[in-house]
Amino acid sequence: MAEQYQIGDFVQMKKAHPCGSDRWEILRVGMDFRIKCQGCGRMVLLSRRDFEKRVKKVLKQP
Repeated sequence: MAEQYQIGDFVQMKKAHPCGSDRWEILRVGMDFRIKCQGCGRMVLLSRRDFEKRVKKVLKQP
């Protein structure tokens, strides 16, 4: 079953960003995902396939 991703959720990626953070906020959901690094603020656009491969777990927004 596919994971449901929502805008505003935080995800932990398998590999850390070069800044050292592995926590990202989802800004856009669809065929592409726009995510924002919580360490340095860098925004990245990933295809759904790449995003789902790289996500380790979903941390729902508190």
